[in-house]
Amino acid sequence: MTLPTIRTAASSLAAAGLLFALAGCSAPATQPGASAPASTAAPSPATASASASEPCAGVKVIVDSGSIKQSAADRSVCVPVDAPTPASKVLDQAKVKTEGTTQYPTEVVCRVNGVPAADFDIKHKDGTYREDCSKMPAAFAYWGLWVRPVSGDWAYAQEGLTTLQVSPGQSLELLFTVDGEPAAPAA
Repeated sequence: MTLPTIRTAASSLAAAGLLFALAGCSAPATQPGASAPASTAAPSPATASASASEPCAGVKVIVDSGSIKQSAADRSVCVPVDAPTPASKVLDQAKVKTEGTTQYPTEVVCRVNGVPAADFDIKHKDGTYREDCSKMPAAFAYWGLWVRPVSGDWAYAQEGLTTLQVSPGQSLELLFTVDGEPAAPAA
């Protein structure tokens, strides 16, 4: 194993562990200076976007199955929001269904829109793997949660879906990574 591969694997494990720890123990919070939504009316439904690069007045939600190329999961949708909103609620509005594991039902994401299926062989550098969603997903094949501010670069989310707040103009991506590829969402 090369040093860059070890660093990538260690970074992935550390990020997954941090995501798990924060999701399990942090309480929902609003961003500094943000107030609760003025209206409790139901938001309008998410609107489909032709591409991830199109502007979105709400939160752009992107699901990318990465190198496993499972188009059943892939989508790009603009979800109208007018205030900081939990990422889990934004995904619900985008019709993105996430599944946890038996051991961690709400703390981690094991499947997105049924991908990877329990009978799907995930090809990786050491052979093939099937995700059974019983425990923590494999460190070499997992869904990562990414956030991009209105202007700036993608960053690995530091909170889980239930505590992460996303605001209008931000983008939220679930990206499936195998053996560190893709390492981050496309620009």
